[in-house]
Amino acid sequence: MEAPDGDERRCRAAAGERPHALGELCQAGTYLVDDRGQIIEVSARAEHLLGRTADELLGRDAHDLLHRGRHGESVPRSRCAMRQPLLSGSSGQGTLEWFERGDGTLLPVSWLVTPCDAGPGRTGSLVIFYETETADPSRREPESASATMSDLDRLALLAETTTTLTASLEVEETLRRLVRLTVPLLADWAVVDLLTEHRGVSRAVVAHHENGVVIHREDLQGPMPPVPEESPMPLSRALRGVTATLTGPETYRRTPDSGIAVAQRELFRATGMHSACIVPIRGVREVVGALTLGRADQPGAFTTADLLLVEDIARRAGLALDNARLYERQRRVAETMQRHLLPQLPVVPGVQMSARYVPAPHASQVGGDWYDAFHLPGGGTALVIGDVVGHDLDAAAGMAQICNMLRAYAGAERELPSTILDRLDLAVTRMAQTTMATVVLAYLEHTDDGRWLLRWANAGHPPPLLVEDDGRTRFLEAGHGPLLGTGLRPARADAVIELPRGSALLFYTDGLVESRAHGLGESFGRLRRRAAGLAHRPLDVLCDLLLEGVRPADNDDDVAMLALRVP
Repeated sequence: MEAPDGDERRCRAAAGERPHALGELCQAGTYLVDDRGQIIEVSARAEHLLGRTADELLGRDAHDLLHRGRHGESVPRSRCAMRQPLLSGSSGQGTLEWFERGDGTLLPVSWLVTPCDAGPGRTGSLVIFYETETADPSRREPESASATMSDLDRLALLAETTTTLTASLEVEETLRRLVRLTVPLLADWAVVDLLTEHRGVSRAVVAHHENGVVIHREDLQGPMPPVPEESPMPLSRALRGVTATLTGPETYRRTPDSGIAVAQRELFRATGMHSACIVPIRGVREVVGALTLGRADQPGAFTTADLLLVEDIARRAGLALDNARLYERQRRVAETMQRHLLPQLPVVPGVQMSARYVPAPHASQVGGDWYDAFHLPGGGTALVIGDVVGHDLDAAAGMAQICNMLRAYAGAERELPSTILDRLDLAVTRMAQTTMATVVLAYLEHTDDGRWLLRWANAGHPPPLLVEDDGRTRFLEAGHGPLLGTGLRPARADAVIELPRGSALLFYTDGLVESRAHGLGESFGRLRRRAAGLAHRPLDVLCDLLLEGVRPADNDDDVAMLALRVP
């Protein structure tokens, strides 16, 4: 069996599965890592010392999560004293290393590493550590860390910068990592000014290292004045991509030549910086912004060697920000296309209708979920909920094609839902891009004797939920068949029920219920219980509260919902 990954270990921990029990030592914390360096068990004392729960530790890379330099900076793996015994499977010990607590402060530790058994056929290492009495690291050595960096250290930092910054495709997360790499290792202030899509300037980050933690000064962030074309001031030149500069507050004491120079003078006054590097952040094709690193509490001015190092860091940050912006732009395009395709709900006399669409929380997860509702030829209303397999722009494009084809087939002439799905299935298999999708197609019909009938067929989609006026709930599981695009030709069946008076019907995509930590049975049960308690709430409120109370916190999929209530 393949070894479980970090997400699976965290899920097992949440479910109470802890395969390796660690005993407690009086003052020392212990944790166990596997041969990949991921934490697979942790003691209660270690949780206390680190200020982190087991859920926050299990399945995480111990080096990336915990190991820091004496100034709080990330430590390149090549400089980590604990890596050698871990890699070689030997024992080792050290008198002073730094771990980062959950609140961002530093824990000075002495440590011991020894190999041990991590399960059948697997090896690992046991790490024993305890807090060491030492002075505050921010006051322990007055010189800045960059002043004592060797050429090898600088190369290691640049390698770590590349690895760390390219690991994220979100602009905000990339900026947080950039601050973490530079503060307090190189400076105690980090400022990032970004050029917007319309060539304006936004001060995205002003961060300060104080008492072992990084504090963000949001009062100094926000929109900035425009960049003058001919200004010789350091920030203006960096934002135009001209050059990097060593500067200080004296540069901005002269009469300012622009609004952005006034803002920069206020920055030096508010931060107390006595020395700064201001360098362009260049992307692949154009300047992305500017990085300012400043020293206020750290003694010593920046040197030319420091400036060259900061330029290299900013160059790597520019490539990472370029990629993140491109990815977010792709997401916005897909979301805009999705929202334009999502329809205005038709008016059906006596019937309440409501719909919701919630995009995926991460830029890397653009999905193909959709809902639809439209009048049918000859009377009645078509109700559609669907989900194209995948989480990218191709899925969103496939959704657009399938949604339009289904509308065309169902609106051409009156046929059973199963017949429409069979025709749609054949069309999907002939699409140029290989596509699979799940969909429910239902017809809402009002009979002459005042009854409301629902006739539907289901192609591999989660079943609709019926919520009766008295709070009873049931899933409509009849009429279920395989999803579209498999190449199979199943005999699809239709199902029909009479909707009880005052009942609500909920169509939804799997983003509402799927969770890595819980089985589908548990998730469906939570949906039923929550919906039963909301049976008498207005339909809009019911939809909002279901999204709030049912959607799992660990779900990174988008969600589409379509709900109706009959008189």
